[in-house]
Amino acid sequence: MAIKTLEDFFVHSLSDIHSAERQLTKALPRLAKAASDPDLSSAFETHLEETNGQIERLEQVASAVGIKIKRIKCEAMEGLVEEGKQVIDEVPAGPVRDAALIAGAQKVEHYEIACYGTLCALAKQLGYEDALEPLLATLEEEKATDEKLTMLAEQGMNQEAAAA
Repeated sequence: MAIKTLEDFFVHSLSDIHSAERQLTKALPRLAKAASDPDLSSAFETHLEETNGQIERLEQVASAVGIKIKRIKCEAMEGLVEEGKQVIDEVPAGPVRDAALIAGAQKVEHYEIACYGTLCALAKQLGYEDALEPLLATLEEEKATDEKLTMLAEQGMNQEAAAA
């Protein structure tokens, strides 16, 4: 996709995160199943529900500003998902795997936070007021998920992993 204008970049960025979220809907059930800790598994399941809502919001944003989401593949998310698969394949089930799953999930959240922050800034600049509210709502969800993962790690999972 040729990017020549800020609007082109907005469309590309929106399409990229749409691809990322769709990839994540396939990865989260695997992460939930691979987690030993029930709270971590539940966090992944909850985020799957949120992710499905975020995909709907992205499609609403595209419709609201009169653009079409392009069919592209988010290479960054593909790499992050692959890292998660490697953790599942190479780290035995238990506290160390759970700590590694949290770390990988936080990489994903930080990527998404960066993407949604950028989209919010672009929407403001382009005057896409109808896009701003749903993008900000998703940005806040991503931040909250990151905070929840940090709490899970700090409230015992990292200590359990260190003792294992």
